Amino acid sequence: MTAPPPFWKTKPLAAMSRTEWESLCDGCGRCCLNKLEDEDTGRFLYTRAACRLLDLKTCRCTDYARRQSLVPDCVALTPENVGSLGWLPATCAYRLLEEGKPLAWWHPLVSGRAETVTEAGISVAGEAYSEEGISIDELVDHLWRLPKARRKGQG
Repeated sequence: MTAPPPFWKTKPLAAMSRTEWESLCDGCGRCCLNKLEDEDTGRFLYTRAACRLLDLKTCRCTDYARRQSLVPDCVALTPENVGSLGWLPATCAYRLLEEGKPLAWWHPLVSGRAETVTEAGISVAGEAYSEEGISIDELVDHLWRLPKARRKGQG
């Protein structure tokens, strides 16, 4: 007898339990980077300057429960808003599933290992730094082109 398909292949985002929803986060930290929007193209440009609440080693929020009160422009992802957040990285599981695409090989739900996010070069650990002391006007000096994922087995 074969195992049933995993929840992310069968459930729409809105039907997922809180635990399932939270497990979609791969812990890359990319969504916690400060971003600038190009006024001419509408494209979002990422910086290496991360939210002050991002733990730069684990790429997890240091105060997840209170993040929105501590960082007023922090956006909580919901099934209702994921499709309208153009700044979500192309590698984001929430975005991929909203777009009807599969999760990448390195996603912990697929690989079974949290380390594959780093092995694939997706994590911002070791690349990002805190936004502390960086003004909004200075963010342009911290632009960063997010690396594409390495292929499975490269490293």
